[in-house]
Amino acid sequence: MPAELTYESTLRELATDQGVLRYHEAGEGPPLLLLHGSGPGVTGWRNFNGNLARFAEHFRCLVLEFPGFGVSDPTDAHPMMAAGGAVIRFLDGLNLGQVDVIGNSMGGIIGTQVALRNPDRVGRLVTVGGMGRNIFSPGPGEGIKLLMEFTDEPSRERLVRWLHSMVYNPRIVTEEMIEERWRQATDPETLAAARRMYGSKAMAASAKAMAASDEPPYWAMLHKLKAKTLITWGRDDRVSPVDMALVPMRTIPDVQLNIFPNCGHWVMIEQKAAWESAVLAFLTNKEQG
Repeated sequence: MPAELTYESTLRELATDQGVLRYHEAGEGPPLLLLHGSGPGVTGWRNFNGNLARFAEHFRCLVLEFPGFGVSDPTDAHPMMAAGGAVIRFLDGLNLGQVDVIGNSMGGIIGTQVALRNPDRVGRLVTVGGMGRNIFSPGPGEGIKLLMEFTDEPSRERLVRWLHSMVYNPRIVTEEMIEERWRQATDPETLAAARRMYGSKAMAASAKAMAASDEPPYWAMLHKLKAKTLITWGRDDRVSPVDMALVPMRTIPDVQLNIFPNCGHWVMIEQKAAWESAVLAFLTNKEQG
């Protein structure tokens, strides 16, 4: 990564009526919004800092830090419920009309929901695992169960077990990564937000509420998605197994699916070069309109 694309040099703040949103900015050109996933110690910077240099050659990259994950100001709401509103406040605060979006896991779901509700705000959409629903595999997946165990009773051992479920190659999980994640995941406010999302009681309550709701889940409305979409997935994903891609792949009107071998949940990290090439080819293909 070029020396200028450091954490400190790219970090920005945007004051909103619901607290400060922090983000990283790099590059010039059409705006590209990058939305991170969930899990212990996650941040947008940790998800995407390895990809910024290449994308910044073509786009004005904006890596938003969702409220509830320890970087932007905290939220009392369920972090996933707060995220969509944060995206719109962020775009409005920077006077951005339409943007392209890359979303990892939870970020892909949020990007999809924003595109469904505000079709004029999202041009092209790239997702990394996570969206859709389990068809053949049991749900929740192994990685989600490990995430729930950590959230209920945090320990370094449980954090390491969860991190290993995220990847195909265990060497990606370094001591530095473990230490960074542990420090942030055990911050009291961040842990409280995580428990509203992934604690076993919260997950049970969410499942009960969804079963009683008359509102269709987002994945049942994908036929209404206007954005040209690229779904990317790791073939060996143990958090959101690849069969989850079947409903989105079949129901989104204008969609491509790219599955990467020898790859877990973090496609943008484990298959960095191949993933970047596929995403850039999709985002810069003017012939697709």
